[in-house]
Amino acid sequence: MFRRPRTPQPPTGTPDPRKTGTSQEPLDPTRVLADLLARPTQEGVLEGALAYAATLLGGHVQGYAVVRRGQDQVAAVFGGYPRSLLGLALTGPWAQMRSRVVPDGSRELFDTNGPDIAAQLDAAGMREAKISLVVPLSVRGRHLGALILDRTAPDGIPPAAQEAVTKWAAAVAPILSLLEGREEWKQAARQLTGALVEAVESQDFDSLGHAKSVTDVSLKLGRAVGLTDRELEELWFASMLHDIGKIHGEHGHAQVGANFLHGVPHLSEAQKAVRHHHERVDGQGEPDKLAGEDIPLYARILAVANAYVRLGGLERLKSQAGKGLDAKLVGLLEKLPQ
Repeated sequence: MFRRPRTPQPPTGTPDPRKTGTSQEPLDPTRVLADLLARPTQEGVLEGALAYAATLLGGHVQGYAVVRRGQDQVAAVFGGYPRSLLGLALTGPWAQMRSRVVPDGSRELFDTNGPDIAAQLDAAGMREAKISLVVPLSVRGRHLGALILDRTAPDGIPPAAQEAVTKWAAAVAPILSLLEGREEWKQAARQLTGALVEAVESQDFDSLGHAKSVTDVSLKLGRAVGLTDRELEELWFASMLHDIGKIHGEHGHAQVGANFLHGVPHLSEAQKAVRHHHERVDGQGEPDKLAGEDIPLYARILAVANAYVRLGGLERLKSQAGKGLDAKLVGLLEKLPQ
């Protein structure tokens, strides 16, 4: 009755390269989520956090992140700072664990570390920092570490930019606290997914809560057709992220959203669902004019759930059965508790 997706195969392409610290192009915050989903490690999350924080400051920034492991250690670097710094035990201007701008960013760092450490910092070019922004990573009073963003130009850091980076760090910190096991990673991925979806939906207040409502209906249908827990997990991501491409506008958002999931092998079926959720079973949809069961199952489920939420109920949905929507799935939805 319902054709299941094939076993996911790793994609052949590669994701867009990470933006550098000197780029003036805005880094899409969804890239941070893509990094987390594809490479759920502390270093990966911190690198993404530094990259996006740099764009909030307008670029031309290098940075590093420290975490507290008994003694503060460098856990990620960004821009021109070398990876040889990773694991280096340091003290510095983050000791007070409060957001602050340090006018002479390098002096305090060099003054609080011994000559051997200072030599390594010098070799990494960190003495060139003219001004630094220090932002703590804390969760419920527990200090996890800090982001340190250095500028070699003496340009000031406006209060609005400092506030934006501080808020971003507050969103990242809970993710770090959860990255202690696979189950925690799943919670972290869902938390950040929800936060990014809400950010996209907040651009159009009529859309607030839409993804959550579509996801609830999709999961009901997924359970009804007999999807496994693993398949339901992937359907959850497909449903929550189906409109994420709208961060770049309405036009072509399905393809943009699918491209965002490129490079995350274990969500390859979710990627197809996002790409094809505007196909129609009569073959008149987009982007590829697929028809009937040539449309991936997750995409057909998502299309029914999306239409149900947008149209506001089953009665309006029935007229689309067999035309835009899978008639069997519409019939199945009718039988489920509303």
